[in-house]
Amino acid sequence: MRLALAFALMAGPALAEGFPFNIGGPFALTDQRGETRTQADPDGHFQLLFFGYANCEQICSAALPMMADIVDEVAETAKVKPVMITVDPARDTVESIGADLEYYHPEFVGLTGTEDALQVAYDAFSVEREVLFTDPAGGDVLAHGSFLYLLDGAGDVLTLIPPVMDVDQAVGIVMPYLLAAK
Repeated sequence: MRLALAFALMAGPALAEGFPFNIGGPFALTDQRGETRTQADPDGHFQLLFFGYANCEQICSAALPMMADIVDEVAETAKVKPVMITVDPARDTVESIGADLEYYHPEFVGLTGTEDALQVAYDAFSVEREVLFTDPAGGDVLAHGSFLYLLDGAGDVLTLIPPVMDVDQAVGIVMPYLLAAK
């Protein structure tokens, strides 16, 4: 609860003065349809961004459904696009990433790319990844960032949401940004 309160309190100044950390930036990756996407949403919608992998059974299995729930909860206020950038491009290919993410929400955008192109995004969002161990049944298990990033339509970071809170708390963090844009 203290962490949720800290982020909620941070939302006030962030709305007035811009996000207080130097995080985010340009990238160009490939979505599940084979099209190039950048940090900006092509339709100018807000985005909820997460770095993970589509068939992860660890933190992603909590973050991805939470993202879908947030998107649905705020739908009457604003369109928010759920976006995941893979930390495992060998597993999350253009051909495979879409079906795995569609399980969580039909609007999910999965982004992958070359190691170099992905590293640009990891660096922009200060995301580190490392193989923790290899599961014989599922492949590499990776440690990676766990925050959700709320971006505006241009791809600028508005705030962070820790995936350890419930959907109502996360919506409470997101909603002021959506309302301020109306």
